[in-house]
Amino acid sequence: LPAATAAVYKQWIPNTNFETASNWDKGRVPCASDVVHFEKDKVVSVFVRSPHTLMDMYLPLNGELVLAAGAGFTAFDGSWDPGCDSGGTVKFADAEHREWFDPTLWQDVLPSGELKPSGPLFSVDEERVPCRYDDVVFQPETSFRVNIDSSQPVIHLRSISVMGQELNTPASWAGYLGGPSAPLQFHGNGTLQVTGTGCPDKSGCACGNALDGPRICAALNRASGRQCPEPACQSPLQPLGHCCGVCGAAINLDFTPDFDLQKYRDRLVQELLSQPKYAGVQMAISKVHKAQTFLGVLSRSSTPLIQIVLIDDRAGVQAGTAAEQLAADIMENIAQHGEALGISSGRMEVATGSTASGQVGSHPVSRITAGTVMGLLFSLLFLGGILFLYRKGKLRLPALRLSQPWERMEDPPCPAPASDKGFDNPMFSVEPLGADLGEETPKDLQVFYLNPLYDASETET
Repeated sequence: LPAATAAVYKQWIPNTNFETASNWDKGRVPCASDVVHFEKDKVVSVFVRSPHTLMDMYLPLNGELVLAAGAGFTAFDGSWDPGCDSGGTVKFADAEHREWFDPTLWQDVLPSGELKPSGPLFSVDEERVPCRYDDVVFQPETSFRVNIDSSQPVIHLRSISVMGQELNTPASWAGYLGGPSAPLQFHGNGTLQVTGTGCPDKSGCACGNALDGPRICAALNRASGRQCPEPACQSPLQPLGHCCGVCGAAINLDFTPDFDLQKYRDRLVQELLSQPKYAGVQMAISKVHKAQTFLGVLSRSSTPLIQIVLIDDRAGVQAGTAAEQLAADIMENIAQHGEALGISSGRMEVATGSTASGQVGSHPVSRITAGTVMGLLFSLLFLGGILFLYRKGKLRLPALRLSQPWERMEDPPCPAPASDKGFDNPMFSVEPLGADLGEETPKDLQVFYLNPLYDASETET
């Protein structure tokens, strides 16, 4: 299959089968002299593989028994049963607490359904549960009940297989949800949606479980009964999508449209991880989205990048040292062949038992060009930010006045007169009438000026 459509199968581990000993409070399957008790207010779907003889059985108010061919129940006739010495009440265990986002309840399988063999590859915690382009498998001839509470509006999946039937179209999944079994098998506020499509990008697709990351980590802590273990290194790395800090190395890759995630993963496994000196090293590689920050403020946008996490089985001061060496080899390989592989740059961080975490290497493929471009972009952003703040009135620059073109075209305003007496003109005699009579000028007397071009008598009239 092409890398962009390679499917990942994740299989649900627990079941609610009648013949599973762990589903009963006594840790064994009920026998002939037992009384089977299902709590009346617990919803349950139970698959029965074989015939059983019982003393009595109390059924729930809402549930189902799915009988395989030849399976059934008969009443105990009082004859001796060698496998059932003493009878009693056997209660069916509560299956309500089994959560979809519990990584311990899933396992990777092959398309044939066989358990995927362990190897040098592992997954960060958010990718241990089904991702949006994964195929989910519930084992054939098994019943189950799973809580699908989620912080996502919709949990997208490529397909879901139930009772040996693969549902890989929206229509087929909608038909199954309308049947009697689905409400007994799935409960919670989440919504499962089958799309039937795989990852369309050869550079990989992000898992899509970031919103439920806290739910995944809480489930892991409950399963282990404690918080994250104390790592051997002083300042452990915190990979995206992983619940606990790790000792080892982490590499973030910026990529171009030519990058092929599946091919690059195979290259690392065959050329580096397969070397004897890296026998105890494990690698997780996938596309993630890293939140962007500007001047310490978290942005709503995110940047896609390829994350490589490397851990090893060494302890004490040697913890993470093998992973560090492998990371150095990967960075050297990127420096030599990164452009051909579709990798534009790489950044490495390490944390070992003898050193604290820190960035110890960065290999841009075009260091000078990238630095120049980033410098220009930063300068433009800085100047644009100053201009924006100035125009908004949030930044005052007393010594700087940015006049607009239309302001320069306007006439300057006329200065206000110094007083209401006007101004002196040597060409004319400006004397108010009656001033030479030594009398006080009446308040209602009009003040005017003599014009030598006209006769005074005309003025008086």
